[in-house]
Amino acid sequence: MLKIAVMVSGGGTNLQAIIDAISTHALKNVAIDCVISNKADAYALKRAEDNGIDSVCIRPRDYPDKDAYGRYLASFLKERGTDLVVLAGFLVVLPECFIDEFENRIINIHPSLIPSFCGDGFYGLKVHEAALARGVKVTGATVHYVDSGCDTGPIILQKAVYVEEGDTPETLQKRVMQQAEWIILPQAIQMIADRREK
Repeated sequence: MLKIAVMVSGGGTNLQAIIDAISTHALKNVAIDCVISNKADAYALKRAEDNGIDSVCIRPRDYPDKDAYGRYLASFLKERGTDLVVLAGFLVVLPECFIDEFENRIINIHPSLIPSFCGDGFYGLKVHEAALARGVKVTGATVHYVDSGCDTGPIILQKAVYVEEGDTPETLQKRVMQQAEWIILPQAIQMIADRREK
């Protein structure tokens, strides 16, 4: 059984996609052990509670520096026996000390086809605003491993989504979530679970 911790800053729609995939058995041999948010009012924490999943708010500002925050996070997850950390709309740049502790065991979902519209400053609606401003005809989402760079780790899965006439950043964001993010994030977790079972 792959024990995952899902880290979220906002509404948790990708968290919900994982919960749904587990409940319909589309995702097998995977359990969400806990949900962590950096925001106490994140709706993702309510989703976790509604589904009987342990949840906690751990805020960087409650620690003297980023490394202290990273060390606490790492010890918290190691104590729980976390196998995989899933960043599902987590808007905090994780310190290197945390990434080192969970090397090749942290994945992230990003709402573009990396290497386009990624890196520092590209998150949430900003990604879709940039895609529309550039006039791309195809965008999508990427699941990748997290390394010490920003959106630079090895790519696991990508899925393309067409940009439609009259798209706004909001309509494009919604379509990328529905047609790409919610599909490939559970698929990537399943791939990792399957490799571990072998």
